[in-house]
Amino acid sequence: MVKLQLAGAHTLLLSPLCSRCPHGRAGCCAAPPAIAWADIGRIVALGGRDWLLEQIRSENLRPVARGLAMRRAPAATIGGEVYPERCGYLGPTGCTLAPDRRSATCNYYLCDEGFAEGRGQPDAALARDAHERLVALYGRWDLEIKEDIDAHFAGAIAWDAAFLDWIGEAWKKRERGARKALRALSP
Repeated sequence: MVKLQLAGAHTLLLSPLCSRCPHGRAGCCAAPPAIAWADIGRIVALGGRDWLLEQIRSENLRPVARGLAMRRAPAATIGGEVYPERCGYLGPTGCTLAPDRRSATCNYYLCDEGFAEGRGQPDAALARDAHERLVALYGRWDLEIKEDIDAHFAGAIAWDAAFLDWIGEAWKKRERGARKALRALSP
């Protein structure tokens, strides 16, 4: 079963298969995505600027060329279950972050097995389409925002409130410019 929550650029794809992941206890979280430039902008636009600054200060997130990398938790036994090295935000019941603080990839990614399990259900084709549209949009926005950062900051990035606010505005500009493309992802 695939559950689709249409919300434009904030669309969620969910599957009960995730709780019994065929790829292991950590599933996709064994290799978490970066919180890329467009993700940072989205999180800031949703009111998460100070949260990002706190996560950077506490070293749960660290600056990298693509944006911010998530801290990885070492392999451990939690509640009697063995977890491999994984995203530092993966807890015993799943992701500990609210969707508005996650990488967009974490919100719209669903593995092929998840799509296969949902085949034939009403939301399955819409979910696959939403996934493809979001991959294209966020990929393009990441590249565009990175080009703007290179042009405006020339490699001298200060990870402070002003920089994050600038990225948030860059993301909002792109979201406004993509209204037509996002219409198909709106309820």
